[in-house]
Amino acid sequence: MSNSFYDYVRGRSEAVPAGYTLSGMRAYRYLVYLGASQMVEANFPMLRTQLGEQEWRLLIEGFVRQSVWTSPYYGDLPHDFMAYLLRESAEIHA
Repeated sequence: MSNSFYDYVRGRSEAVPAGYTLSGMRAYRYLVYLGASQMVEANFPMLRTQLGEQEWRLLIEGFVRQSVWTSPYYGDLPHDFMAYLLRESAEIHA
């Protein structure tokens, strides 16, 4: 798969890659968001409640878009999520 596929799925681009449909790419993007959301919530159950639905969505979308995870396993996401939060916190406090 091309970088344009991954860029779209992670929300880094709105350009639909050649050979794919907009509806199909939206489905892929949603599935990646849903998988990340569920895995993070399973490991940090109170976070979603504390943030509320809108802030939670923004947090997970930012994580998916900006994270550097390379593992294909959702089980590896909690460590990457913590690293993302630390990077974001460092940028805010810099």
